[in-house]
Amino acid sequence: MNLKYLYRSIRFLIVIGAVVLALYSFYFLSKVTYPFLIGLIIAFIINPLVDILEKRARMPRLLAVFIALIIIFSLFAGLITLLIAEIVSGANYLSSVVPNHLDTLIEYIEKYFTAQILPIYEQLTSVFNKLESGQQDTIIGNIQNVGTRIGTTVGTFIQNLFGIIPNIIAWLPNAATVLIFSLLATFFISKDWYRLSKLGGKLLPEKAKTSSRSVFIDLKKALFGFIKAQLTLISITTVIILIGLLILRVDYAITIALVTGIVDIIPYLGTGAVFVPWIIYAAIGGDTGLALGLGVLYIIVLVQRQVMEPKILSSNIGLDPLATLIALFVGFKLIGFLGLIVGPVTLVIISTLYRANVFYDLWVFIKGNEV
Repeated sequence: MNLKYLYRSIRFLIVIGAVVLALYSFYFLSKVTYPFLIGLIIAFIINPLVDILEKRARMPRLLAVFIALIIIFSLFAGLITLLIAEIVSGANYLSSVVPNHLDTLIEYIEKYFTAQILPIYEQLTSVFNKLESGQQDTIIGNIQNVGTRIGTTVGTFIQNLFGIIPNIIAWLPNAATVLIFSLLATFFISKDWYRLSKLGGKLLPEKAKTSSRSVFIDLKKALFGFIKAQLTLISITTVIILIGLLILRVDYAITIALVTGIVDIIPYLGTGAVFVPWIIYAAIGGDTGLALGLGVLYIIVLVQRQVMEPKILSSNIGLDPLATLIALFVGFKLIGFLGLIVGPVTLVIISTLYRANVFYDLWVFIKGNEV
């Protein structure tokens, strides 16, 4: 066998082994160090704000980090408080109108049962009484089996549902601990950001340092581009819903539009979590005009999201729209809803590594030339 190809095969296996080992190590370490990884990500996001406070406001780095954390924390706390206040206001409104709508719904169900279900039941009873005893026993046995399966399924679901509650209660102290450690990690990492960057640069070879710097810059642009794209999509969705609800003269249009826009963050499900039950309820309640209007509005929102998402993501992240669309679909097929986020992120990482010539350097290494 040609030694050149043998050496190439060995180097190829070394590259594959190194990549697998790196991924496994990252996975294992992330399970025990994820608060610090969260802190690193937060420090990375707030670093531009810290730099502005440090340079333009002439603050000490320590104070700039502290104020930046307070600003970010205050914004999130304010948004959550506003959301809770709107939910409480909406709940009070619903508590005053739902009983009347519920009476209407019950009346509709009673009329539907009397007009549709009862005649069918009487016909089935008449047919059943004409059957032989053996056939009747078979039907009764099948119905009992179906009832048993339904009861078992419902019982298992309720048991699992109540079993989640102790897990949630037990998770709360852990969540508080993770939050505290993440905030502390964010503070110390952000405070020593440039010192840690220099330290990391000293540990890397010059070639790896150049590639890492290029990868870091591209990933930074992609991350902020991704956040900007999501905010843009949510804003467009919120404005369209608000205009549609105002045209339909729906009460609390601003609140509903804001909540639905936030729900739009949920992959795949998105605004359907609000619109679908609302449309069904309006149709059952006899408000056909509102149901039709909401249906048209939902279709408009759904179409604009599907059309605009690849374009906005590609323009903000710097990817081809078709490649972005493929990444969205493949990610969804492989890992579900989360794949709609992981897919584009993975594409960004691959594209960034390609532009930084990482794949070329690996290919040169496998071929045996000097990198």
